[in-house]
Amino acid sequence: MKTGLLLLEMQNDYLAHGRRPLERSNDVIVNAQTVLQSFRSRQQPIIHVQHIATQPDATFLLPCTKGAEFCTATQPAQGEIIIKKHYPNSFKDTALLNHLTKQNIRHLVICGMTTHLTIDATVRAAYDLGLVCTVLQDACTAHALTFNQTLVSEEHVHLAFLAALQSFYANVLSTNAYLKIATTRQTAHSVELSLEVS
Repeated sequence: MKTGLLLLEMQNDYLAHGRRPLERSNDVIVNAQTVLQSFRSRQQPIIHVQHIATQPDATFLLPCTKGAEFCTATQPAQGEIIIKKHYPNSFKDTALLNHLTKQNIRHLVICGMTTHLTIDATVRAAYDLGLVCTVLQDACTAHALTFNQTLVSEEHVHLAFLAALQSFYANVLSTNAYLKIATTRQTAHSVELSLEVS
Protein backbone atom coordinates (compact mmCIF):
# COMPACT_ATOMS: atom_id res chain seq x y z
CA MET A 1 0.00 0.00 0.00
CA LYS A 2 1.55 3.29 -1.12
CA THR A 3 1.94 5.89 1.63
CA GLY A 4 1.93 9.67 1.37
CA LEU A 5 2.53 12.43 3.92
CA LEU A 6 -0.29 14.97 4.26
CA LEU A 7 0.81 18.19 5.99
CA LEU A 8 -2.25 20.24 6.91
CA GLU A 9 -2.19 24.02 7.43
CA MET A 10 1.43 24.34 8.51
CA GLN A 11 1.04 28.11 8.22
CA ASN A 12 2.46 31.18 9.95
CA ASP A 13 -0.75 32.44 11.56
CA TYR A 14 -0.66 29.49 13.97
CA LEU A 15 2.79 30.40 15.29
CA ALA A 16 3.47 32.48 18.41
CA HIS A 17 3.35 35.83 16.60
CA GLY A 18 0.57 34.90 14.19
CA ARG A 19 -3.05 36.01 14.19
CA ARG A 20 -4.31 32.70 15.68
CA PRO A 21 -1.44 31.23 17.71
CA LEU A 22 -1.61 27.68 19.01
CA GLU A 23 -0.06 26.68 22.35
CA ARG A 24 1.89 23.68 21.02
CA SER A 25 2.71 24.97 17.55
CA ASN A 26 6.49 24.81 18.12
CA ASP A 27 6.32 21.14 19.17
CA VAL A 28 4.12 20.37 16.19
CA ILE A 29 6.59 21.99 13.81
CA VAL A 30 9.56 20.08 15.25
CA ASN A 31 7.79 16.72 14.93
CA ALA A 32 6.31 17.50 11.52
CA GLN A 33 9.73 18.54 10.27
CA THR A 34 11.19 15.24 11.49
CA VAL A 35 8.55 13.26 9.61
CA LEU A 36 8.95 15.45 6.54
CA GLN A 37 12.69 14.80 6.45
CA SER A 38 12.05 11.07 6.78
CA PHE A 39 9.65 11.06 3.83
CA ARG A 40 12.07 13.09 1.74
CA SER A 41 14.95 10.76 2.53
CA ARG A 42 12.87 7.78 1.40
CA GLN A 43 11.51 9.68 -1.63
CA GLN A 44 7.91 9.12 -0.60
CA PRO A 45 5.05 11.38 -1.78
CA ILE A 46 4.49 14.61 0.16
CA ILE A 47 1.42 16.84 -0.04
CA HIS A 48 1.13 20.28 1.58
CA VAL A 49 -2.38 21.61 2.19
CA GLN A 50 -2.74 25.39 2.53
CA HIS A 51 -5.92 26.96 3.88
CA ILE A 52 -6.97 30.30 2.42
CA ALA A 53 -9.86 31.90 4.32
CA THR A 54 -12.54 33.39 2.07
CA GLN A 55 -15.33 34.09 4.57
CA PRO A 56 -16.14 37.81 4.90
CA ASP A 57 -15.57 37.74 8.67
CA ALA A 58 -12.31 35.73 8.57
CA THR A 59 -9.47 37.15 10.67
CA PHE A 60 -6.57 34.81 9.91
CA LEU A 61 -5.12 32.76 7.04
CA LEU A 62 -6.24 35.59 4.79
CA PRO A 63 -5.33 35.69 1.08
CA CYS A 64 -2.01 37.32 0.16
CA THR A 65 -0.83 37.66 3.78
CA LYS A 66 2.33 36.46 5.51
CA GLY A 67 0.16 34.56 7.97
CA ALA A 68 -1.25 32.35 5.23
CA GLU A 69 2.20 31.38 3.98
CA PHE A 70 3.78 28.05 4.93
CA CYS A 71 6.05 27.91 8.00
CA THR A 72 9.73 28.16 7.12
CA ALA A 73 10.56 24.81 8.76
CA THR A 74 8.13 22.85 6.59
CA GLN A 75 8.26 24.82 3.34
CA PRO A 76 7.34 22.72 0.29
CA ALA A 77 10.34 21.58 -1.73
CA GLN A 78 10.46 21.48 -5.50
CA GLY A 79 8.21 18.74 -6.84
CA GLU A 80 6.06 18.44 -3.71
CA ILE A 81 2.34 18.93 -4.25
CA ILE A 82 0.51 21.98 -2.87
CA ILE A 83 -3.28 21.84 -2.44
CA LYS A 84 -5.20 25.03 -1.62
CA LYS A 85 -8.46 24.68 0.28
CA HIS A 86 -11.22 26.85 1.73
CA TYR A 87 -12.97 24.38 4.06
CA PRO A 88 -11.87 22.16 6.98
CA ASN A 89 -12.29 19.06 4.79
CA SER A 90 -9.22 19.01 2.55
CA PHE A 91 -11.09 17.02 -0.10
CA LYS A 92 -13.95 19.52 -0.53
CA ASP A 93 -13.61 21.44 -3.82
CA THR A 94 -9.92 20.52 -4.20
CA ALA A 95 -7.84 18.24 -6.41
CA LEU A 96 -6.60 16.16 -3.45
CA LEU A 97 -8.51 12.96 -4.21
CA ASN A 98 -7.63 13.18 -7.90
CA HIS A 99 -3.94 13.47 -7.03
CA LEU A 100 -4.04 10.55 -4.58
CA THR A 101 -5.81 8.39 -7.14
CA LYS A 102 -3.32 9.20 -9.89
CA GLN A 103 -0.40 8.40 -7.59
CA ASN A 104 -2.12 5.28 -6.21
CA ILE A 105 -1.70 6.58 -2.64
CA ARG A 106 -4.00 4.65 -0.28
CA HIS A 107 -2.39 5.37 3.11
CA LEU A 108 -2.06 8.91 4.47
CA VAL A 109 0.20 9.92 7.34
CA ILE A 110 -1.36 13.12 8.65
CA CYS A 111 -0.09 15.98 10.80
CA GLY A 112 -0.61 19.74 11.14
CA MET A 113 -3.23 22.18 12.33
CA THR A 114 -5.81 21.76 13.80
CA THR A 115 -6.87 18.50 15.43
CA HIS A 116 -10.51 19.46 15.95
CA LEU A 117 -11.14 21.05 12.55
CA THR A 118 -9.02 20.26 9.51
CA ILE A 119 -7.51 17.01 10.78
CA ASP A 120 -10.83 15.68 12.06
CA ALA A 121 -12.77 16.64 8.91
CA THR A 122 -10.08 15.39 6.54
CA VAL A 123 -9.56 12.04 8.28
CA ARG A 124 -13.28 11.29 8.37
CA ALA A 125 -13.64 12.20 4.70
CA ALA A 126 -10.61 10.08 3.80
CA TYR A 127 -12.07 7.08 5.62
CA ASP A 128 -15.35 7.45 3.73
CA LEU A 129 -13.34 7.47 0.49
CA GLY A 130 -11.69 4.16 1.38
CA LEU A 131 -8.31 5.52 2.45
CA VAL A 132 -6.26 4.39 5.47
CA CYS A 133 -5.09 7.18 7.80
CA THR A 134 -2.40 7.41 10.46
CA VAL A 135 -2.55 10.57 12.58
CA LEU A 136 0.61 11.63 14.40
CA GLN A 137 -0.62 12.70 17.82
CA ASP A 138 2.35 14.91 18.72
CA ALA A 139 2.54 16.53 15.29
CA CYS A 140 -0.86 18.20 15.52
CA THR A 141 -2.66 20.41 18.00
CA ALA A 142 -5.95 22.18 18.71
CA HIS A 143 -7.43 25.42 20.01
CA ALA A 144 -9.09 25.69 23.41
CA LEU A 145 -12.88 25.89 23.04
CA THR A 146 -15.81 27.12 25.10
CA PHE A 147 -19.04 25.14 25.41
CA ASN A 148 -21.98 26.19 27.59
CA GLN A 149 -19.73 28.78 29.27
CA THR A 150 -17.22 26.06 30.14
CA LEU A 151 -13.66 26.42 28.90
CA VAL A 152 -12.25 23.23 27.39
CA SER A 153 -8.46 23.36 27.33
CA GLU A 154 -6.38 22.86 24.19
CA GLU A 155 -5.07 19.57 25.60
CA HIS A 156 -8.53 18.20 26.35
CA VAL A 157 -9.87 19.22 22.93
CA HIS A 158 -6.84 17.64 21.26
CA LEU A 159 -7.09 14.37 23.21
CA ALA A 160 -10.86 14.07 22.82
CA PHE A 161 -10.72 14.39 19.05
CA LEU A 162 -7.80 11.96 18.78
CA ALA A 163 -9.68 9.46 20.93
CA ALA A 164 -12.72 9.75 18.66
CA LEU A 165 -10.65 9.28 15.51
CA GLN A 166 -8.76 6.30 16.94
CA SER A 167 -12.00 4.58 17.91
CA PHE A 168 -12.96 4.08 14.25
CA TYR A 169 -11.36 6.30 11.62
CA ALA A 170 -7.57 6.20 12.00
CA ASN A 171 -4.47 4.80 13.63
CA VAL A 172 -3.13 7.34 16.12
CA LEU A 173 0.59 7.11 16.85
CA SER A 174 3.40 9.26 18.18
CA THR A 175 5.95 10.51 15.67
CA ASN A 176 8.64 8.21 17.06
CA ALA A 177 6.37 5.17 17.00
CA TYR A 178 5.44 5.77 13.38
CA LEU A 179 9.04 6.35 12.29
CA LYS A 180 10.13 3.09 13.93
CA ILE A 181 7.51 1.27 11.87
CA ALA A 182 8.36 3.19 8.71
CA THR A 183 12.08 2.52 8.95
CA THR A 184 11.46 -1.22 9.23
CA ARG A 185 9.46 -0.99 5.98
CA GLN A 186 6.22 -2.26 7.47
CA THR A 187 3.01 -1.46 5.60
CA ALA A 188 -0.06 0.42 6.80
CA HIS A 189 -1.71 -3.00 7.28
CA SER A 190 1.11 -3.95 9.65
CA VAL A 191 0.44 -0.77 11.64
CA GLU A 192 -3.18 -1.81 12.11
CA LEU A 193 -2.18 -5.33 13.16
CA SER A 194 0.36 -4.06 15.68
CA LEU A 195 -2.25 -1.80 17.25
CA GLU A 196 -4.75 -4.65 17.51
CA VAL A 197 -2.19 -6.89 19.20
CA SER A 198 -1.25 -4.20 21.72
